[in-house]
Amino acid sequence: MTTSQLIQDQKPGAARRQGRPGIALTVIAACQLMVVLDATIVNIALPHIQDALKFSTTDLTWVVSSYTLTFGGLLLLGGRAGDILGRRRVFMTGILLFTFASLLGGLAQEPWQLLAARVLQGVGGAIASPTSLALITTTFPEGPERNRAFGVFAAVSAGGGAIGLLAGGMLTEWLDWRWVLFVNVPIGILIAVLTPLYINESERHSGRFDIAGALTSTAGMASLVYGFIRAADEGWRDTLTIGSFVAAVVLLLAFAFIESRAKEPITPLRMFADRNRSGTYVIMLSLAAAMFGMFFYIVLFVQNVLEYSPIEAGLAFLPVTVVIALGAGLSQRFLPVLGPKPFMIAGSTLTALGLAWQSLISSDSTYVGGVLGPMLLFGFGMGLNFVTLTITAVSGVAQHEAGAASGLLNATQQVGGSLGLSILTTVFGSASRDEAEKQVPKFMADASPEQKAEFAQTQQLPGPWGHEVLTQGISTGFVAAAAMGVLALATAWLVIRVRKSDLEALSGTAGPMAG
Repeated sequence: MTTSQLIQDQKPGAARRQGRPGIALTVIAACQLMVVLDATIVNIALPHIQDALKFSTTDLTWVVSSYTLTFGGLLLLGGRAGDILGRRRVFMTGILLFTFASLLGGLAQEPWQLLAARVLQGVGGAIASPTSLALITTTFPEGPERNRAFGVFAAVSAGGGAIGLLAGGMLTEWLDWRWVLFVNVPIGILIAVLTPLYINESERHSGRFDIAGALTSTAGMASLVYGFIRAADEGWRDTLTIGSFVAAVVLLLAFAFIESRAKEPITPLRMFADRNRSGTYVIMLSLAAAMFGMFFYIVLFVQNVLEYSPIEAGLAFLPVTVVIALGAGLSQRFLPVLGPKPFMIAGSTLTALGLAWQSLISSDSTYVGGVLGPMLLFGFGMGLNFVTLTITAVSGVAQHEAGAASGLLNATQQVGGSLGLSILTTVFGSASRDEAEKQVPKFMADASPEQKAEFAQTQQLPGPWGHEVLTQGISTGFVAAAAMGVLALATAWLVIRVRKSDLEALSGTAGPMAG
């Protein structure tokens, strides 16, 4: 061992085992995979979670939204914590919190227990995910080695969703739905053990935590999402529905006021001054809103109506991830030639058409005609947009603010997904209630005594009558999703003004999306 290595080993926070960049990258990538995977691995298990813990279909959306809302709302605060307190320390804290929350979620016996665990998972993910990306810059020297590490990180981020769908299907079918959460425990413990061995601590930077901004924004969006989901069950005149919307307005106005006065805001409002960046955020919010809703309700359709097993449901979504990757590769290759606007317009058009096609779904629809075709169209459009939006988000931003700009895009994706799912749930709830009123007389006329006894106990229409209710709610919900796609298209067409020349300074500026 050389003298320089001995000095390095003696530095506070130095990794105990130096010179193992491959293991260090594996640890970082495993964390990102676990966090990204958790956004989809639970989706396949949703029908089983609904049966086991007695969620209503509308309340079931909280299993997804409680995680994504907290994750998106605290994502920027998590990145700031790593800069101020030390990235390795914060990374390990996030991992351990995420792991503990996964254990609690797997042990849940009541709906509120699972939702509380999912919130805690979101907090852990928001701490660990942005820090894991930043650790690459701490661990790998600038140049080809760091670029390769970023490439691995980006591949894991992009492929995590597909892995989650398959893993969720296998774990649910072969073991139990609880294992989609339990699986994080051994992985998280292993990551926490290996981190101090192979990853150096980063240098701390001075700064302030904008806790008030993070909490008011997250609470405001949670109130807004709750209002929509409450309206789906209780209607728009319900006192709690109205109260949640009022609280959302107050909290979000307070957030804007806090950010305008803060010396180091969690969301610099100047980021929205540029029309291209603001347009990019609107497009991402709209498309993520539609995407989260599509995955949620199509999972219910293929398992409850088409009666796919969990593994079959996971495989049913794999073609979508392939066309997303194809679209992303195509846009990345030709973006310098054509500029971003054509890809945004084409991508948003395809997503809107795919969602409009999805609104034609019925209880008689097949997988190929009613599910696969629209999803492929939607997925290719999303692929065209992902890279384009990421690069445009940092167009014209100073180098030291590029992380904040791209981080805000990631947060917009998560929060937009939660908001969109809640809006679709409101539409779903209203349409399915109306359809249930039509189906009950038909059910009472044609059902067997056993089926009537089941209905009296569960208040859920079984068999083909229930399928009609579910698909009518889903198809109407996709009309709202298509409207979100049209909003993205209108924004791309009317707002975006980025030219090819604006992208020339971005070579190497935009890092991979963090989740």
